[in-house]
Amino acid sequence: MARYDSMIYRRCGNSGLRLPLISLGLWHNFGDVDDPANARRMIRHAFDAGITHFDLANNYGPPPGSAESNFGRVLASDLKSHRDELVISSKAGYLMWEGPYGEWGSRKYLVASCDQSLRRMGLEYVDIFYSHRYDPETPLEETMGALDHIVRSGRALYVGISNYGPEETREAARILRELGTPCLIHQPNYSMFNRWIEDGLTEVLMDEGMGCIPFSPLAQGMLTDKYLNGIPDDSRAAKEHGFLRPEALTMERVDQIRSLHEIALSRGQTLAQMALQWVARIPAVTSVLIGASRVAHIDDALGILEAPPFSEAEMDRIHAVLIPERV
Repeated sequence: MARYDSMIYRRCGNSGLRLPLISLGLWHNFGDVDDPANARRMIRHAFDAGITHFDLANNYGPPPGSAESNFGRVLASDLKSHRDELVISSKAGYLMWEGPYGEWGSRKYLVASCDQSLRRMGLEYVDIFYSHRYDPETPLEETMGALDHIVRSGRALYVGISNYGPEETREAARILRELGTPCLIHQPNYSMFNRWIEDGLTEVLMDEGMGCIPFSPLAQGMLTDKYLNGIPDDSRAAKEHGFLRPEALTMERVDQIRSLHEIALSRGQTLAQMALQWVARIPAVTSVLIGASRVAHIDDALGILEAPPFSEAEMDRIHAVLIPERV
């Protein structure tokens, strides 16, 4: 099958693992509130296009845990024979159950959550397990020690961190390196509208030999043609359980979106394609993590695989639109 012929695979930092340039995240549209047949179609279609990496977390849904359970059912029914061709990741850090042990970065929480994720997905191990957020109340040695234990106990092959600042990332990498379990990858929020990683984090990642897989590269859908003329009924901004709130779409923001849309059209791209390619241009970036609510969104993202690089003039035009977007 020509599944892998057109996909670009990049080496993840200094490791031997290569990830597809486009990975599929199951943060939205794969929970129990969503259509299971549509979720199955998207997972199958992504894999057939060479997207071998599927990214989850314990709290993805809604309700929390349901994205993992639903992914596990598709894995068992459709992709079980392809397990060794897949990279499956999960995370723990945000609130998952009641009581003092259901969130943050303690060894108690991380190990228990990893075990729960494995049961929900019907897996013996995940390929990557993340600390989903930095815990200022728990010693970093404990959190990283838990990740090291998760690898050494066979629950995961690699570990990563998400939503860590530059200094916490450097220290986490040092601790894991000394433990003998290198930090494979960092998953930060990064897009044209959220450029905080450019203020130190990308330099740390390059220094430490870590990969980078940005999430929300389309800024929760704002960097698409979806909001050029208002808020559609089927958009994230219209959903009660969505993370993009209508008040984020100010007049100034919509003006930016329209200007970027015009630049994308001049390149023969959709705005979403240009936004994804803009994120992928960073040397530290291994893979771009997309979300999707229908198969067409995956196909649109795949368009960046054959897109021309940005010219200096195009980058100048984009920068002129994005000047305020530094944090």
